[in-house]
Amino acid sequence: MTEEMKDAKARVLLVDDEPDILEIVGYNLKNEGYQVFTAENGEEALKIAKKKKPDLIILDVMMPVMDGIEACEKMRKTPELDGTVITFLTARGEDYSMIAGFDVGADDYITKPVKPRVLVSKVKSLLRRRENVTPEASNILKLGDLVIDRDQYKIIYKKEEMILPRKEFELLSLLTTKPGKVFKREEILDVVWGNEVIVGGRTIDVHIRKLREKLGDDSFKTVKGVGYKYVK
Repeated sequence: MTEEMKDAKARVLLVDDEPDILEIVGYNLKNEGYQVFTAENGEEALKIAKKKKPDLIILDVMMPVMDGIEACEKMRKTPELDGTVITFLTARGEDYSMIAGFDVGADDYITKPVKPRVLVSKVKSLLRRRENVTPEASNILKLGDLVIDRDQYKIIYKKEEMILPRKEFELLSLLTTKPGKVFKREEILDVVWGNEVIVGGRTIDVHIRKLREKLGDDSFKTVKGVGYKYVK
């Protein structure tokens, strides 16, 4: 099956309280062959997501009833949505808003207005990364108290099972392929986020901070001006 065929069958849930956004973005995604579902607030989105089990959720931050941050947090605790990619689409570009989104498990962050063709390109990139689990990555890695199950996108740390947000998992998975090796920031961005997804320089820092909170500060070392390495 080609990547185009995979993309064409993908289910996308678009969540925004602006009718124009739902219409314009939804129209462009449908033209690419995606199955598109829409919701106008986080509460409605959560109900639809549980029922439709989308591959990708594009989520606005500022919405009535339930905002995007709360909705994303609830979605990440919903078993039916394990493996679903969540990206925020919002006009808010402040650091605290971006960090809040990553803190509750968002995979990416897109600032609007965004050109339809650029958005479609980002959607394709996110879905390809969701589908592409290479044979080399399809295994279980054990490093001391840490067990990484790349097939099921989960880890076990000190005998406690954790489900990490997708980008945290992919970042951890990359760093642990070669413990002790310093991965340059450019390499991390390319492998984990891809060239088609534009993210800020602080994105890696935010994800490393979240991994340190869960796995301990000593597990990750910063090499100033270069990148990061896993040391346990």
